[in-house]
Amino acid sequence: MENKPRLTFWQIWNMSFGFLGIQFGWGLQMANMSPIYKYLGADEANLPYLWLAGPLTGLLVQPIVGAMSDRTWTRLGRRRPFFLAGAIIASICLVLMPNSSALWMAAGLLWVMDASINITMEPFRAFVGDKLAEEQRTLGFVMQSFFIGIGSTLANALPYILTWAGVVGIMKSGIPYSTLIAFIVGAIAFLGAVLWTVFTTDEFPPDDIEAFRKKNAEGSIVGNIFKEISEAVKDMPSTMKQLAIVQFFTWFALPFMWQFYGLTVARHVFGAVDEASAEFKAGTEWGGVCFAVYNFVCFLVAFGIPPLAAKIGRKGVHIVCLMLGGLGLLSTYIATGPYFLWIGMAGVGIAWASILSMPYVILAGAIRPERMGVYMGVFNLFIVIPQVVQSFLTPQIYKPLLGDNPLYAVMLGGASMVVAALCVFIVKDVGAAKVEGVAAGGH
Repeated sequence: MENKPRLTFWQIWNMSFGFLGIQFGWGLQMANMSPIYKYLGADEANLPYLWLAGPLTGLLVQPIVGAMSDRTWTRLGRRRPFFLAGAIIASICLVLMPNSSALWMAAGLLWVMDASINITMEPFRAFVGDKLAEEQRTLGFVMQSFFIGIGSTLANALPYILTWAGVVGIMKSGIPYSTLIAFIVGAIAFLGAVLWTVFTTDEFPPDDIEAFRKKNAEGSIVGNIFKEISEAVKDMPSTMKQLAIVQFFTWFALPFMWQFYGLTVARHVFGAVDEASAEFKAGTEWGGVCFAVYNFVCFLVAFGIPPLAAKIGRKGVHIVCLMLGGLGLLSTYIATGPYFLWIGMAGVGIAWASILSMPYVILAGAIRPERMGVYMGVFNLFIVIPQVVQSFLTPQIYKPLLGDNPLYAVMLGGASMVVAALCVFIVKDVGAAKVEGVAAGGH
């Protein structure tokens, strides 16, 4: 559909609301999986191996789901069937996760949960390209960032809030009851938010439904999907290749924070000796609060990004935001107390708002609409590949180069994000030129 109608603010709100639930699931995982693994007896140096589920399932699932959703049309539309199926499975896994009785059980559930979250999330990125004209896409992706910030803030802070409210005690596995309740609440939030988007937002059908069905009937489904993915990789626009470099250093940085920040807070700020100590529980919960701070900042600044991008350009916004995020992680080294950490996390929150929007806005302007799903899926390879590299590399360098110290892992992540900011200079934002051309023409 070439001439897309302008959507109202609330229509964009409704189509993005599902991201609140998706990020509630991700937020619980990011803040709690390392502590859960430690409660179940995991070795600290091997934590990145146990986090491989996310990047590897994304590597396999997102391009396939993107191509499949491009070729799908049902009563629920093109993308919404995937939203719904993934949300149901992910919500079940969220309920089961804190009930894990062994390390292998938690790791296995994480694989299933991450695959299902990826099934839900990937079509949401293409959804913005489907529904919105070029001049509204920045708002569309920023709205997703807004809901990601809200969902993550609630998820990150919930165990701490539950403990503050009087939820005490631990299960036989050592996992606190506050974590159990938080994951159950997350399952309800995940499914409820996705259902809101499914039932309040429609989709544009293919321009020629008969031609669409005829094309999809040619050849085998599996063969067509992999042919579509391979052709997309072969015909990848230059802008996408340039963004790939930025994405590599960005997403190489973030796992260091997710995997080691809570442990850093527990050890270096709260003085925890081991995971059995009261300081470890307090420190890792405070790490979750710090994650809530960066996500709170994310949704506070999200709607400031479009006007700023209009003034200094989408690239300029991304450079500034990534630089603030990298410096924020590096500042953990000089943290003198729990509240000082919030300063660095504010920088990370500003970066996170841009990471979740600007690369997708720039990408959407450089790809053909009919291949939106598959290219959004392929683009996510540039998110998951650096995470896979980080997961395999970190255990090899954790003791000899990082001194068996989670603080230095967090700082390595900060340095990588600074490099990502510098790499944005090489990106050519062709979509911005299109918007400027339309504005100049008065259309």
